[in-house]
Amino acid sequence: MLNRRLIRIKAFKVLYSSVVCGESDLQKVLNEMSMSCRKTLELYHFIFNSALALQNVARTRIELGLQKHLPSYEDLHPNRKFADNTLCGYLLGWEPFIRFGEKNGLFWNDDMMVIARKMYASISAKDYFKEYMANPECSAKEDAALWRRIFEEEYEDNELLEQTLQDMSLYWGDDLAYVLNVILNNVDAFGARGKMFPASVFMKDDDRGFAEELVTHAFTNYGKYIDLITPNLTNFELDRLVTTDVVLIVAGIAEAVHFSQIPIKVTINEYVEISKYYSTSGSSMFVNGLLDKMIQKLSQEGVIVKTGRGLV
Repeated sequence: MLNRRLIRIKAFKVLYSSVVCGESDLQKVLNEMSMSCRKTLELYHFIFNSALALQNVARTRIELGLQKHLPSYEDLHPNRKFADNTLCGYLLGWEPFIRFGEKNGLFWNDDMMVIARKMYASISAKDYFKEYMANPECSAKEDAALWRRIFEEEYEDNELLEQTLQDMSLYWGDDLAYVLNVILNNVDAFGARGKMFPASVFMKDDDRGFAEELVTHAFTNYGKYIDLITPNLTNFELDRLVTTDVVLIVAGIAEAVHFSQIPIKVTINEYVEISKYYSTSGSSMFVNGLLDKMIQKLSQEGVIVKTGRGLV
């Protein structure tokens, strides 16, 4: 699930937190990194489970209409297309998905259903939803197309949902957009093949090792790399630098030194991109310049050695 970019972001955040808090226990730092990675998987399940919450809202409305003292024709003959859509049926019958949600408490409770009802009211008023309900065709492809529109249009920039997620977990604040993209890929898979792919914490088997080794090497060598950086500062003193910039540069050096098969250009570009979102407006130029300078210097000294096809 987690790609290398998100792993780097999480490693940067964990390292930054350890620097600010003065943490000296490597195992605690690694535990924090592991927790941060796992929480993204939990967010994925929580957001995907919102589909079942929205379906429940639709079913409840149908049931309330049938229970009216003087029901209308529409109440007695409800359109159940969304209430019985195939994607939700697949999720309900997907045992590993349901088991993970139950074990970790990731189904929407009564408090969250308030948000689900507001979201359903917004969705049901949209033209794309009305067109879906009016179309007599019922297929996995059509249901997947509807859910793609819902996840694309109703979740990002939803202030109520984003605030609720932040209140529920400190780890969920920045992961929603990434999680939605993973969900959309699985929605598309369902529309094309009628099935989804199980999600795990890491996208590839060796990514867990990458996460642990990056944090370990950056944390244990933080002081050494700070000492290397200091003489190379021009018109700056270390204590006047933005801490996020310093941490990003240290993480970049750690990656360049420790991972011999990752191209230097990739490493520099990744941490420059991260600086654009997590540091000051001028940080990307500063991080790019100093990180490039340090990596070149360490490469000339033989500290950084790249191996593998195309890297020697």
